[in-house]
This record gives sequence, structure tokens and C-alpha cells, in this order.
Amino acid sequence: MAYFGAEWGMVAYAGAAGWAFCEGESFVLLAAAAGRAACVVNPWILIASAWLGSYAGDQLWFFLGRRYGVRAVRRVRGAERRLASAIGFVDRYGDLFVLSFRFVYGIRNVASAACGITGMSHIRFAVLNFIAAGIWASCFVAAGWFLGEWLGLRGLGWAIGLVGLAFLLGLLWKHNRNRTTDMVRPVA
Repeated sequence: MAYFGAEWGMVAYAGAAGWAFCEGESFVLLAAAAGRAACVVNPWILIASAWLGSYAGDQLWFFLGRRYGVRAVRRVRGAERRLASAIGFVDRYGDLFVLSFRFVYGIRNVASAACGITGMSHIRFAVLNFIAAGIWASCFVAAGWFLGEWLGLRGLGWAIGLVGLAFLLGLLWKHNRNRTTDMVRPVA
């Protein structure tokens, strides 16, 4: 990834913005760590890319929530349940929720839609979202940057490999558990 950034330059930063547009905590963290370890990423451009990509993605989900309501998230698996929680948090915490929801894994897009559904002012959401996206991008790039500095290129490779192995083992365990559970269930 770091060498891709060095080879492709600004296209790689546009890719980071695109990834952050969708959902990108782990990608931004990893891009910053790998970029620092290989000395090929400008952290300020990466922050700006993640900031703008994240901001634009949340603005889109806000618009979809405002325009289509609950229907905006129906096709996303498990989103309606998370949406109900997010709406409750918007009603209860308002501005504080907008400033902090992106730090809770898996609810960012639903939370933006929830803000639109609750009728939050577009200007209010846009300003708070811009601030929150900047804080988020800065925090994840900084964390990745320090991780890359601490582990170095070789240590980062080992860390990524171990995390990947743990992820695969978790998937295998979950698959095996579901298969075992299906075998034990009585047939109706």
C-alpha cells in the first residue's frame, strides 16, 4: 500500500478519500502507518483526503436520510436496528452525537442518515460534520503515523499478518460454530 502511494501519488490520496467516503477507520490507520514506516506518505495530504472523503460520505447519508427517511437504510443489513438507536442518541445528545458518532465503529453512515431523518438543520449538520470529520481524520492519521514510527516497516508487516490471521481464525471459528449449531437444531 505504501509503495502504491509512492508510485501513484495524488491518485492514492484520492483513493484514500474514496475509502473514507464509505467507511475508513482501518484503512486510514493502515495507510498512515504503512506510509510512515516506508516514508512515502505526506500525513497532511492524507488528513485532508480522509477529512474531505469522510465529510462528503456523511453529507450524502444525511441527504438520503432527509429525503427518503428509514427507506434510505433498509437495504443495509442490520441498519434499521442501529438506526433506531442512532435516532434516540440524536434526540438525546444532538450536537455532541454529531461530533462523536464517527468514533463508534459501524454506525457512521446510519448516524448521518438518522440526523437527516430527525430533521436536524442541514447547515448545523454540515458545520458539525466538517469539524468532526477533521477531528476524526487527524486522530486516525496521527495514530497510524505513530504506530508506523513505533513498529517500523518490518514490525508493521508482522502486525498486519497477525491481525489478518486472527481475523481469518475468527471467521473459521464463527463458520464452524454456525455449522455445528445448524446440525444440532431439530428439523421442523
